[in-house]
Amino acid sequence: MRPHRGVVEEEDAATLKLGADFQDAHCLFISEVKILLDASQRPNTSEVYQKSLNYVTQFNRFTNPDVVREVRTAMNEEPINTTLTGFELAQLANLCCEEAEEAKALIPSLANRIDDETLQSFLNQTLDLKKFQN
Repeated sequence: MRPHRGVVEEEDAATLKLGADFQDAHCLFISEVKILLDASQRPNTSEVYQKSLNYVTQFNRFTNPDVVREVRTAMNEEPINTTLTGFELAQLANLCCEEAEEAKALIPSLANRIDDETLQSFLNQTLDLKKFQN
């Protein structure tokens, strides 16, 4: 259904309606953002930068940069990369769910997009990477 003139479609992450700004955006997961902020060449002491750094430090699931690369590699493999959106993949990496059922409860858009076996395989792969990162 096409929106009428002057009517704005409501954004809803549960149905993957993220808005025009995010239509072709590449989604990063928190651990990737942490790496980028840490690699910043110039000292940035702005309040927004500090709050962002504090947030990603607190919620960072993958602390080893090599493991972060491995997680991204896993996200780019078939069939997971053709089945799910970048937003969904980033959410899976951020949440580190142990069970497919849990992931589908927390990310409602997954429900009809991926079977439990494929999703569980991906979750197991990321959990193994997380476990052996130190």
